[in-house]
Amino acid sequence: MKTAIIIPARYSSTRLPGKPLLEVNGKPIIQYVWEAAKKSELADDVIIATDDERIEQAVKKFGGKVELTDPNHKCGSDRIAEVAKRHEDYEYILNLQGDEPQITPEVIDLAISTLKSDSRADISTLVRKITSKEQINNPNCVKCVFDNDFNALYFSRCPIPYERNENCASYYAHIGIYGYKKTSLIKMTSLKQADLELQESLEQLRALKNGMRIKVAITNLNPTGIDTIEDFEKFKSQISCLN
Repeated sequence: MKTAIIIPARYSSTRLPGKPLLEVNGKPIIQYVWEAAKKSELADDVIIATDDERIEQAVKKFGGKVELTDPNHKCGSDRIAEVAKRHEDYEYILNLQGDEPQITPEVIDLAISTLKSDSRADISTLVRKITSKEQINNPNCVKCVFDNDFNALYFSRCPIPYERNENCASYYAHIGIYGYKKTSLIKMTSLKQADLELQESLEQLRALKNGMRIKVAITNLNPTGIDTIEDFEKFKSQISCLN
């Protein structure tokens, strides 16, 4: 059975419309993500799932595989589930965000291997250690706590754990990459949104609320997602420094 990386790419972003097609050095953002995915050693296929024909045409231009999806999906997981259902031979699905051009194939493979290494896991994801107090208190930096077997206990925009005793807490930031068993992806996307998910605006809490197991792996990577024009300009300057 195969492993597929599916990259959801939506044109109508509230804060930065059309961001998958913003270009740096002649390449759209979505192409940087696709190129990293294509270098994965554990994936058999890479598909970009989009609701927009402009993205579809851009992906075809650089040689990527692309499928159009329903424009009314509420989140990326719903979009990739639609594509996954079309392919009977996919057993594992990796949801790779289309706005993280600094992702590496090594990190992609870590998420895949973490899922495959535990037969009880429904989902895998990654975290990194936080060293900045500013990030600990930043609600845009999602925190994760997990048990001794690296199963996620909770995700929150709040600082978790609460540090009642000074200098004894470790904080981990969530990196938004998910590996799914295909059956688990379809199950999660068929469930109603949970109260915790709506309160925190974190879809992985739907899985936890319904007893699904999320396996966590730690990485040193700190990818910069592109949500605003400032994020885009920062990425552009970093690429320019490398050339």
